[in-house]
Amino acid sequence: MPKLVEKTGSRPPWVGLAAAAWVQMSAGNASTFPLYSAALKSVLGFNQQQVTILGVACDLGENMGLLPGYASNKLAPWAMLLIGVSSCFLGYGVLWLSVSQIVHGLPFWLLFIALVVATNSSSWFGTASLVTNMRNFPMSRGPVAGLIKGYIGISGAAFTVLFSVLLHHSASNLLLFLTVGIPVLCLAVMSFIRPCIPATGEDPSEPMYLAFLLGTSIVLAAYLVVATVVSEVYSLPSVLRYVIVAVMVLLLSSPLAVPIKMTLFRSNAKSSLPGSSDNLAKEEGESTVEEPLLIASTSDSNLGSLFQGDDDVSDMEILLAEGEGAVKKKRKPRRGEDFKIGQVFVKADFWLLWFAYFLGMGSGVTVSNNLAQIGFAFGIKDTTILLCLFSFFNFIGRLASGAISEHFVKSRTLPRTLWMGAAQLVMVFSFLLFAMDIDHTIYVATALIGIGMGFQFLSIATISELFGLRHFGINFNVILLANPIGATIFSALLAGYIYDKEADKQGNTTCIGPDCFRVTFLVLAGVCSLGTLLTIILTVRIRPVYQALYASGSFRLQPQSAGH
Repeated sequence: MPKLVEKTGSRPPWVGLAAAAWVQMSAGNASTFPLYSAALKSVLGFNQQQVTILGVACDLGENMGLLPGYASNKLAPWAMLLIGVSSCFLGYGVLWLSVSQIVHGLPFWLLFIALVVATNSSSWFGTASLVTNMRNFPMSRGPVAGLIKGYIGISGAAFTVLFSVLLHHSASNLLLFLTVGIPVLCLAVMSFIRPCIPATGEDPSEPMYLAFLLGTSIVLAAYLVVATVVSEVYSLPSVLRYVIVAVMVLLLSSPLAVPIKMTLFRSNAKSSLPGSSDNLAKEEGESTVEEPLLIASTSDSNLGSLFQGDDDVSDMEILLAEGEGAVKKKRKPRRGEDFKIGQVFVKADFWLLWFAYFLGMGSGVTVSNNLAQIGFAFGIKDTTILLCLFSFFNFIGRLASGAISEHFVKSRTLPRTLWMGAAQLVMVFSFLLFAMDIDHTIYVATALIGIGMGFQFLSIATISELFGLRHFGINFNVILLANPIGATIFSALLAGYIYDKEADKQGNTTCIGPDCFRVTFLVLAGVCSLGTLLTIILTVRIRPVYQALYASGSFRLQPQSAGH
């Protein structure tokens, strides 16, 4: 692949991170399905089973990330975002034409494919922004991953605000916004998400900037929850509706404060990091000519493709290079170095992480997918507050997991998987609360499940530390496949079967009472117990790796191949 041009300077990574906030909010478009699913049923005449199948299409498209993961090493971020834009426009465009009845009689299978294509844009958006920013901030992987995934967590609340405040609860208007609005937004910011040359040392101001971004994102999440509840309870005048959206846009733009501050209040040259791109530029008199740090040997120049990110190097080239002394004999990578996907598959640590994530996320998704039915079963008629509560605390879990794990991984060299296990232990307690049906504990249990589910995204930073950043895009997307698999097994097969069985006993299609989900909750408590055990085993296995990687109190950056 051609080498990507990397942006130099200390500001571009922060501009890219600010742009990623908007892209990640767009990547949450799959969460809007509950907002227009009723229209699919009423306007198009679908039954509940057909709507459920379309919900599976939504989950399938959102988590089909193997192709975007592979492309993250072959294409520039803007190209990946452009593919996501095209997918979003085409998929949601077909749905809009059908729901708005501009085109009549579209077959069900075509709508299924359209929804898979539409929601697959989430994977392209998310992979492009996450992989690029993880590589731009290799010293702060936990907070950056938590922040980026956190924006997806609250995107559902943002779309709900737009749906109720500006789009007047119109499914047709929402689908039109998804068809046109999201592509225009991503096209506007995609040039800012690009690979940058990270500093070789640890920037003392980076934790402060990240803390600011975490704080503003928490304020945004709280604001969205309040705005959603207020707009549902009260009839607001049009002026106030626009004010609510304007404040939301302002809070979403708050990450730009970091590069603006860096522009208006420049650091002195003395405070520049050794090896940072800014400092190197100053030392060279702002020279734009790049000179190699080492003079290449004859063998290096003849076999330059070996070091330009080309994975398709022939065995003959490697043997010739070994004979000339240009390279040493190839060896298998060690944990903490760059692994290809085939090398990852034979590692026990990978499968321990995969199954731990599968058990934790599968049980959490079961609650989120059935939260409305759970609320009705427990006697809650309006589940809006319950949904907002889950969304907010899921976002808090994603953010807190990055910050907490980052602190302890640097101060105590404790692997992040320890906190995944601790969160699953909390989820065990939450499922038991659900099963016992104690008055008003449903709100506490829902909040705890949201937090525990958010902590499972620590697997993203973990896989980058254990298996490197070069093939991070496809490696972490393989982990994410556990999400739809867990949802199918625990939600569709287990919870759905038990719910329908209890509803049949009551002679109704809607089940009322704690027995509707009690067996499901007890099974999920056992599932999370097993997940906790797996994370303990994994933590013990990888603790020596983290002690080596964080021995100096910060991540020991591995050499990166050109072009990543």
